[in-house]
Amino acid sequence: MKKPPRLLRGDTVAVVSLSSGVLGETFARHQLDIAEKRLRDIFGLNVRYMNNALRGIDYLAMHPEARASDLKQAMFDDEVKAIIVATGGIDTFKTIPYLMDDKEFIHAIKTKPKIFLGFSDTTNNHLMFYRLGMATFYGIDFLSDLGELDSNMLPYTKQCIFDIFFNTGRIEIKSSPEWYRKRTSYSKEQIGVSRSKVHEDTGFEVLLGSQAATKIVQGKLFGGCIESLYEMISGERYKEQPAITKKYGLLLPQSGWGNKILFLESSEAQSTPDRLEYMLDRLGKQIDYSGLKVVIVGKPQDNIYYEEYKHIWQEFAIRHDTPVLYNVNFGHAYPHCILPYDATVELNLATKQLFIISPLFSD
Repeated sequence: MKKPPRLLRGDTVAVVSLSSGVLGETFARHQLDIAEKRLRDIFGLNVRYMNNALRGIDYLAMHPEARASDLKQAMFDDEVKAIIVATGGIDTFKTIPYLMDDKEFIHAIKTKPKIFLGFSDTTNNHLMFYRLGMATFYGIDFLSDLGELDSNMLPYTKQCIFDIFFNTGRIEIKSSPEWYRKRTSYSKEQIGVSRSKVHEDTGFEVLLGSQAATKIVQGKLFGGCIESLYEMISGERYKEQPAITKKYGLLLPQSGWGNKILFLESSEAQSTPDRLEYMLDRLGKQIDYSGLKVVIVGKPQDNIYYEEYKHIWQEFAIRHDTPVLYNVNFGHAYPHCILPYDATVELNLATKQLFIISPLFSD
């Protein structure tokens, strides 16, 4: 798997809108300004918006080829060292054919890999990059994290960015001491207003089948948003999506799950427990759950269905004899960390400690 060069202060980050075009709307301008300033002032990075990134919701909804074109140009631009998506959405998969059928784009990935960041429906692009042999980073986007409306970024997320991109050596993914509720408004009037904060009572939870609690497990990370993965195989929203997923081999074959640590998180849709069980059953036709080393499960947004989800995952651990690390800070719950695809991680099931132990960059 190709790894990108390390990010350095003074580097340029490209912003792309691969799904929703909300970044280009006037009502989001204040968040854009905040995010750009933080990339520059906190992390010392320059920002470059790709040609179509600010074209707005209506235009980009009708032109997936324009969204794909921006990702191509970011990969071709030698000054761009990292690419971050503006936000998620529902139809990122529509960019896939324009990218996977482009030989120059594929060549750029194989010869000049770059940091790629996003989460939620960007799962589709992460799995595309994985299929093409480039390691990417799941966990933050431009508007949600860098554009946080409080006077400062959420400290846990800010520290995770530093840990992943600017530090070296063994990295521990820790439980955040607090979590934050989703905002009900993102208007200008919310600038400087803090999110509602709640003390974290449980931290990471280990759910076991017959596995010994003293076992130390290692494996390579692979995963994404469970709703996005489900849509890739079900076609429930877009009938053409499973065919695209299959044509371009975006999901691993049944035989490809050995040595994997699967990470899954649930979206802002806050699927009911019955829905979660149904999606897990459907995905089980594609994923060899019993072959996994561990499943890492993200904290539910706003802790909705926390205990109900936990019960489902406990039953999952018993049924597949696969340990589950539950309530990890990534995905749609705030704050969230960054999980690197294909990175080797080590989990101590007794101490509930999670470490990234492999190099993330080529230099």
